Amino acid sequence: MQTLRFEIRPIGTIKTPFESSENVPIQSSKSVVMGEVELEESYSVALDSLDSFSHVILLYWFHRATSPRLRVKPYLGRKERGLFSTRVPSRPNPIGISIVELVEVGEKRIVFRGADMLNDTPLVDIKPLIPEFDNRPGASSGWLAEFLSDATQSFHADRRFEE
Repeated sequence: MQTLRFEIRPIGTIKTPFESSENVPIQSSKSVVMGEVELEESYSVALDSLDSFSHVILLYWFHRATSPRLRVKPYLGRKERGLFSTRVPSRPNPIGISIVELVEVGEKRIVFRGADMLNDTPLVDIKPLIPEFDNRPGASSGWLAEFLSDATQSFHADRRFEE
């Protein structure tokens, strides 16, 4: 396989109340915590018409994640799994994804509900959520299904994947 080299530059910074991963919601759908995107000035015009959507997809860089391991014990579950069957932040390319609810779109900022990332997380991209394109009725949750239906299950992180 040929190795390509490319550069990803942040387009902004995500601000949240979380300074460490301890007790951070492990998915944005399990969070009611408010966050804010501070967009680089040069991208502010790109926010035009975004306020007509209810949710956006934030893509970001897990800037404090540990080096990847190919087998990990995820937050949900008791045994090790293959890295690619989990959503742990320590990955070969530590890209995070969260679907968040838009609360307000300003000149160069976005206020959202559903924060599940650390404060000062570098933002890579923003995409609108489009239910007709992004929903997959009948999709399977794999090995996670048993944990998702457990009402006693905690959906909060610890610091195991943070430097």
